[in-house]
Amino acid sequence: MSNAEIGVIGMAVMGSNLALNIAEKGFKVAIWNRNDKVMEEVLRHAGPLAKNLVPCKTYDELVAAIRPPRPIIMMIKAGSPVDDVIHHLTPLLQKDDIMIDGGNANFHDTMRRFEALKDSGLTYIGMGVSGGEEGARHGPSIMVGGKESSWHRVEKVLTAISAKYKGEPCAAYMGPNGAGHFVKTIHNGIEYGDMQMISEVYGLMRDGLGLKAAEIAKVFGDWDKGRLNSYLVEITHKVLSVVDAKAKKPLVDVIVDKAGQKGTGKWAAIEAQNLAVNASAIEAAVDARIMSSMKDERLKAEKAYKIPRKKLSVKSRATFLKQLEGALYAGKIAAYAQGFAVLEAASAQYEWNIPLGTAAAIWRNGCIIRSQFLGEITKAFAKSKGGNLLMTPFFINSMKKDHTSLRAIVALAAQVGAPVPALSNALSYFDGYRQGRGTANLIQAQRDFFGAHGFERIGEEGAFHGPWSNSNG
Repeated sequence: MSNAEIGVIGMAVMGSNLALNIAEKGFKVAIWNRNDKVMEEVLRHAGPLAKNLVPCKTYDELVAAIRPPRPIIMMIKAGSPVDDVIHHLTPLLQKDDIMIDGGNANFHDTMRRFEALKDSGLTYIGMGVSGGEEGARHGPSIMVGGKESSWHRVEKVLTAISAKYKGEPCAAYMGPNGAGHFVKTIHNGIEYGDMQMISEVYGLMRDGLGLKAAEIAKVFGDWDKGRLNSYLVEITHKVLSVVDAKAKKPLVDVIVDKAGQKGTGKWAAIEAQNLAVNASAIEAAVDARIMSSMKDERLKAEKAYKIPRKKLSVKSRATFLKQLEGALYAGKIAAYAQGFAVLEAASAQYEWNIPLGTAAAIWRNGCIIRSQFLGEITKAFAKSKGGNLLMTPFFINSMKKDHTSLRAIVALAAQVGAPVPALSNALSYFDGYRQGRGTANLIQAQRDFFGAHGFERIGEEGAFHGPWSNSNG
């Protein structure tokens, strides 16, 4: 009987939590997992929600259980597993049925799949989901890419299960084909930058001031009550407060300093390069994770160089912490400006017409980068519809105020040998962006000298070459 509103394939943590979220909102959801025991566990722990779950043992049963046009969410590992499921589902589906990839897919794969299905009569959605396990269960931020008609078929379910910000659903249509997954990719790129800057600030307090984890936790707790209020600052306060039962010391102090990554930050950096958009703070965050993975080499280098870590010399701890807060805020502005600049460039390149203000709005709750900060970005794009955030009134005023803190912190870090790559690149980005005349004129002269690439002259039209042959002797 076709009475389920939607289907979910994949009952691992994200898929099962999403299915339970759908069921809790009153929708019947057909579920399938290649391992029956996993699905049985989901049903066993569903409690009263089990009445809205329709377990299916085969793809045929799953398809038969959903009312047409059938939306089926795939919450499985990105890459070839998605192609494999598409291969099995396609012969069973009918015109206008919708396959939805809810994983962290590369948007190029999403666009390829749209192209492959264009003459099949079937439709496809690339759906970015942010918020982790907790978000999937109780309300994520959802970014949808595909045909607008496909979005409308699932809009009721997705807006119901999404996080809410002052009553507004944090789920929206981002544009055709790969737009949804691209927006999620840039969300994750900004997340990388934000997390790296937070860790750099933590390092300055830990190594530069010699503060204990509990003391640093209090600083982040205080910041979370002000303009830096955000999910990442909130959880930083929480993780720094946890004491490990085994070691009897702060848990963070027994965690190896090697950060993992699943690829989305790297994809964001690569696409920024492909689109010729400066995303240096995001790229620095990706590079920092790579550097963190070189633990053995770093230990050897520390022994080889024997350059001791210096403590920061500050006259007033309170003043320094205020500067640190301003530096983190300014760095965040730069990272978000870069991320939205990449979104705008991709939107133009692929003719997606991504609503930048809507993207900011649905990130205000449910997702990893949710913050008070995004409210100002939403307002900025409501007025301008596009353009670099550094050129909007609120952020101009903010950077005028806080760039001095960012500058002071980067300078102090350099003096004591504390690596702050994301904060440093944020400052360089800001300084480069606001400089009307830079130094690339020399680069153009060099390029013309060795490769006859030509250059432009100030106030004149056309391409010119220098008299370099007279300089070769």
